[in-house]
Amino acid sequence: MLDIFYENWHILLVGQFPEGPLGGLALTLLLSIFGLIISFPISILLALARLSSLRLFSVPATVFVYLIRGVPLIMLIFWSYFMVPLLLKHSVSGFTTLLCTLIAYTAAYLSEVVRAGILALPRGQTEASRALGLSYRQTTGSIILPQALYNMVPSLVTQFVSTIKDTSLGYVISVQELTYSANQVNNSLLTRPLAVFLTLAMMYFVVCFCLSQLANFLERRIERRRSGRPATARSYSNDSILQSE
Repeated sequence: MLDIFYENWHILLVGQFPEGPLGGLALTLLLSIFGLIISFPISILLALARLSSLRLFSVPATVFVYLIRGVPLIMLIFWSYFMVPLLLKHSVSGFTTLLCTLIAYTAAYLSEVVRAGILALPRGQTEASRALGLSYRQTTGSIILPQALYNMVPSLVTQFVSTIKDTSLGYVISVQELTYSANQVNNSLLTRPLAVFLTLAMMYFVVCFCLSQLANFLERRIERRRSGRPATARSYSNDSILQSE
């Protein structure tokens, strides 16, 4: 596997760039980052709409979330591939098609994370802020959302990991992401498909494992701040107990 990566690292990492279009791992990360950044504010709006007491907002948001979450991602990619050009009245690239799909798909899943984060907060905070005369916008923007979004930071990283893996389905519409680049390498070698796709699997594993460890680190950090006891203080107290014994 190492010799395959060494001989084809340029295609696997950046595709044909700079002589040709960007591809490989770089395009995979670019799609994931753009998909997460653009879908994040949409997910907040969807979550607030679902929590709204006005059915004008809650019903369409609920239908959208259930529809997107109830359909396989590959079907959404095919729908976008044929529907987006019809809506825009001109052809679009595979990159744009996959990005639009990832935005809708990620927004639907993140909206549930945001909604759960809001519902997890004590209702007393909302009631107290409204008793102080704060409007719904002030209460939501200054009190509720900052706490909910802070608590969901590890979930954002986890969703980023899922989005990275989801980009591999862009292969079916010829988006030159990492899986497509690995298939190009396989077509050029012909005799070593197992080694090529094991290399691909290891590249996905390394990236996703590092991000998963980051999510675990952030989750532990948030838990320490919630408890008000930093790790150093906990270690000190444990040492004191051992010394007293």
